[in-house]
Amino acid sequence: MDASELYDPEFRKLIKSKKPTVIIPVGSLEQHGAHLPITTDSDIVTEIASRLAKKCGFIVFPTINYGISFEHSPLFNTSVTATALGIIISNIVTSLVENGVTNIIILNGHHGNLEALKKLPTYLKKHFATHEGMPKCYSYWHFMKHEFDHAGFVETSLMLAISDKVKMKKAKKGLIIENLSKLEQSAAKKLSTQPGGFPQVAKNGVWGDPTGATKKDGEKFLAEIVRNLAKECQS
Repeated sequence: MDASELYDPEFRKLIKSKKPTVIIPVGSLEQHGAHLPITTDSDIVTEIASRLAKKCGFIVFPTINYGISFEHSPLFNTSVTATALGIIISNIVTSLVENGVTNIIILNGHHGNLEALKKLPTYLKKHFATHEGMPKCYSYWHFMKHEFDHAGFVETSLMLAISDKVKMKKAKKGLIIENLSKLEQSAAKKLSTQPGGFPQVAKNGVWGDPTGATKKDGEKFLAEIVRNLAKECQS
């Protein structure tokens, strides 16, 4: 169910009788090469949250579309600090809890947001005596076997499955980390997470090779992610 389908009287009754689970997707607004829109992370995590909600009977709330993307500078990004994002999410969670919603999932769609999500228990410790009842935080790429990328084969395939905004004619191969030594791989991964570091290792903003991406692969990845997430959330 989507939050746009909810009305106050019925929702309050639902909270009391069913104790529903609410999903809060968190994305980002940043460059994804020349072939994917800057909303890619938010678009993908919103779609996954919607499919997960339908599969499990959860309620999906509006996506937080701004994340922590300073690593992409000077390529385009609209970023908030880890502190700001942590406060925003904790305020939303606190408000939900005060309204009786205690089953909450934070579904993350951008690697740069991990720092803020790790600190979430610190912001919420006044409201939760222990970790019991704390929101569950998941990053969707942890629920697929294929190596993840940035605007490469995986993300481009996912976007082909959910959007008509992909410009495949502009898709270009970027950094292929498998071609590097283990030491070079480690250095590239570390640098890519630092402010302004990503373009230093992936000059065109692409980590991976999107040129072979297909809608069919994207649907396969989506099904795998949602299936594995559902198992985790219902366990």
